[in-house]
Amino acid sequence: MMENEALEADFIVVGAGSAGCVLANRLSKDPSNRVLLLEAGGSDRRFYIQMPIGYGKTYHQKAVNWMYMTEPSADAGNRPSYWPRGKVLGGSSSINAMVYVRGNPKDFDDWHEAGNPGWSFDELLPYFKRMETWQHGGDDYRGGDGPLKVSDVSSQLHPLCKNFISAAKEIGFSFNKDMNGASQEGVGNYQITTHNGQRVSTSRAYLRPVMSRKNLTVIMNAHVTRILFEGKRASGVEYKKSGNFNQVNAKQEVVLSSGAVNSPQLLQLSGIGPESVLKEANVSVIHHSPAVGKNLQDHLGVSYFYKSKVRTLNDQLRPWWGKLLQGMRYILTRTGPLSLSINQSGGFVRTRDGLKGPNIQLYFSPVSYSLELPGKRAMLSPDPFSAMLLGVSNCKSNSRGQIRIKSSDPSVAPIIEPNYLSHKDDVQDLLEGVKLLRKLAKTESFSKVILDEFRPGPECKSDAQLVEDIKNNAWTVFHPSSTCRMGPDPEKDVVDANLKVYGIEGLRVADASIFPQLICGNINAATIMVGEKASDLILKDIAKH
Repeated sequence: MMENEALEADFIVVGAGSAGCVLANRLSKDPSNRVLLLEAGGSDRRFYIQMPIGYGKTYHQKAVNWMYMTEPSADAGNRPSYWPRGKVLGGSSSINAMVYVRGNPKDFDDWHEAGNPGWSFDELLPYFKRMETWQHGGDDYRGGDGPLKVSDVSSQLHPLCKNFISAAKEIGFSFNKDMNGASQEGVGNYQITTHNGQRVSTSRAYLRPVMSRKNLTVIMNAHVTRILFEGKRASGVEYKKSGNFNQVNAKQEVVLSSGAVNSPQLLQLSGIGPESVLKEANVSVIHHSPAVGKNLQDHLGVSYFYKSKVRTLNDQLRPWWGKLLQGMRYILTRTGPLSLSINQSGGFVRTRDGLKGPNIQLYFSPVSYSLELPGKRAMLSPDPFSAMLLGVSNCKSNSRGQIRIKSSDPSVAPIIEPNYLSHKDDVQDLLEGVKLLRKLAKTESFSKVILDEFRPGPECKSDAQLVEDIKNNAWTVFHPSSTCRMGPDPEKDVVDANLKVYGIEGLRVADASIFPQLICGNINAATIMVGEKASDLILKDIAKH
């Protein structure tokens, strides 16, 4: 049901993103639950969203993207970072690179051990299975009949992906045909959330199939400005649409699924957060919750670029006739490079002995766009010569940042302080990671197709030079998390293991902001899992009453 200005619902879900669409689907399955889903952005029915490689276009598209800028990070070249976040049905699952990685099983066992019962890998595996239809069918680890289509696109990848896998084997890493199966470790081809050459966001997988339910109302372009309270109970929300403010009541619960930036921002705007931050922004304190916006973590990546002796996607996507040819191919057959992510192969590896799990994620892309100016990301305009990139990011972040409001005005973006590379272990992991990229490039499998390294280039040799390059050129891989951290301590955490906000009744958070710690790998799959788990927690609670 669309655009029916509801005055009351049983459940209000704020944000139709990776977790919010899941919640809207699962909570509205029972026709007696009236569910209202509020999304600040508009429709995802856009060509550049449905076409997988179109995410390069959405990168700077204000119509579908919050387009945040962070504060400069003193230890990372004193540079600000650009953070695209989805502002559209499907949220960031509508504009991401579609790489489907669950995370390392140990990540979730660590969550459990940190005082979050019910969040071990064995307990979460049923949710991962429930949410997906894996192309090769269900088994002990994979789901075969879930809403989210996950594709194995190995047969369509660029031939250089085989060189990458052979190179990794040469230096001792094992091939892993399913990094979402029994083990994550090793190298292989990335799985992506597409079906028949089109993106499968959570909007497409979870929301659109149930949009006609009479008990589900979806309102787009509705920017939630604050949570409403009766005492210390969340009683509803206020949202702005077409210049008008509307209030709607929640009989049961308000659930924030607005992501790692917007969920802590909305809590703070509503009077829940560190007292000092709220007072500085002239917001009345409803509940002093010191951890709201703290513990911000993100993965940081570095790319090395190599000129190639063989043709790469640059040759297919750079010239006007190449764009035309591939565009026609995509429109007619839904195949070719436009139907894929540019992140084609990669893996999870350890750079040194004594680690309990992988500390580095590898990326291989048969394309380069190194000459783009800062602030650009024109994936459809790669470099004018044959080239490829080898990339690396840290699996864990030891650096901690924060998000805080600077104004009581909801239209003012919050201050985002990632504090990248402020912890020496993050620097060390990336240093070992870039050395590994060079080791890969020098293998027999790669040296026969690589002409030379042109970024950072052979003059960048010593550890000090490599570290300097990391500090000046590392970039976010767009995985912010943990700003409404789940944990047992109301002083250090924001929500409990049932995702209930400490100190407030009728309010939960369900998105990547609740991660106790960043996981090893891309975070979209785990965020969708949080939506699945949260819906079960909510439904179990109401069944008790």
